[in-house]
Amino acid sequence: MSRFWIDKISGLKPYVPGEQPTSDSLIKLNTNEHALPPAESVLAALRSASGEALRRYPDPTASALRSAISAAESVPPDQIFVGNGSDEVLAHLWFALLKGRRVQTLDTTYGFYPVWAGLYDAVLTEVPVLEDFSVDVDTLKNDDAAIVLANPNAPTGRALTRDDIALLADSNSDRLVVVDEAYFGFGAETAVPLIADHDNLIVTRSLSKSHALAGMRVGYAIAQPDLIEGLIRVKDSFNSYPLDALAQAAAAAAIQDTQWLENASREVREVREVMSAGLRAIGFEVLPSQANFIFTEHQSLAGRQIFDALRARDILVRRWDKERIENWLRISVGTMAQAEQLLVVMREIVSAETG
Repeated sequence: MSRFWIDKISGLKPYVPGEQPTSDSLIKLNTNEHALPPAESVLAALRSASGEALRRYPDPTASALRSAISAAESVPPDQIFVGNGSDEVLAHLWFALLKGRRVQTLDTTYGFYPVWAGLYDAVLTEVPVLEDFSVDVDTLKNDDAAIVLANPNAPTGRALTRDDIALLADSNSDRLVVVDEAYFGFGAETAVPLIADHDNLIVTRSLSKSHALAGMRVGYAIAQPDLIEGLIRVKDSFNSYPLDALAQAAAAAAIQDTQWLENASREVREVREVMSAGLRAIGFEVLPSQANFIFTEHQSLAGRQIFDALRARDILVRRWDKERIENWLRISVGTMAQAEQLLVVMREIVSAETG
């Protein structure tokens, strides 16, 4: 510990991201990147970048990207904030809107929420998910603390409906409801249409999963203008140029290529169903998922046992030591070929371990 650290830094427990291996031999199904490469229109936008564009600072307001999002989501540009990945957008949101306040989230959800709560002195309550890992809407609704929800939830993949989100937002117009739609695009309803009538609702998105741009780091938020202005004030007090020129061009092209999104998302859903059915056939419980991953537990084998056996066979998935989910695995949806190989290996593991 450095003697120059402030007290808060010594007490922080940072978020630990999924492993990013360098080996090309591994089948990487642990961090929920999209199974497919991004749209050709995105690559064309990157190839067309000029030296002049790189010589100059990027547009600090990302106006072209915000216009593309505006057209795609049918919301005015002044209701859109963009940032360097949805994690940065969410971090600014915690500082601008939740710092020092009471906040509810789930006890089984994205692990960055407790980190931000600690960094920004929020008083965090983790509401237990129900036995089937669905969200206890009534408990959330009956507390006046702000609400932060990943929808679909991670790592479970379960999603609330738009009506559920409306119920939470309507239950108390004086508390903020944050819906983290990092896994938008794989089947869940979006809460964005509710924003027009709810000034206490903010939706965040990432292009990492839905548009296969995890390497570009682009995220955004949609809310009524006063909430967006709060995020802009934090951003411009921190870094006026969070999105570089290449990221802005690539993201705008991705948002505009609606046909790629439709086709790619359909392919992910098809592979997700093949994976789910194949695992259920050999004794796994698989939660209903609206994301590009599945959450699964074998009826008789420990999660660590399966995780290690997969790793020994060059397949990387994600698991946690947290008691409630220690036997569950989160498996990203890969290509159909990767799904077939995963199922072959899983059958071998189950057969070897159960006799």
